[in-house]
Amino acid sequence: MTAFEIIARLNAARIFHTISSIREGALLIDAALPGERWEIEVFEDGHVEIERYCSTGEIADETALAELFARPSENQ
Repeated sequence: MTAFEIIARLNAARIFHTISSIREGALLIDAALPGERWEIEVFEDGHVEIERYCSTGEIADETALAELFARPSENQ
């Protein structure tokens, strides 16, 4: 499936998405649904990789921010 076909399907389903690129030779389509997020990477050679992130349903308050920011980042 091409990036344009994926985007058309997301549009038809009214699923919010953004398009960016974080790896050379690939487009990243981030799709957001309630309780779930998809990272869809479409590569120049036509293959597609998908990662899904699903919520546990647990809701935290603002005290969780300190813990999130304390985690080591892969980009540092």
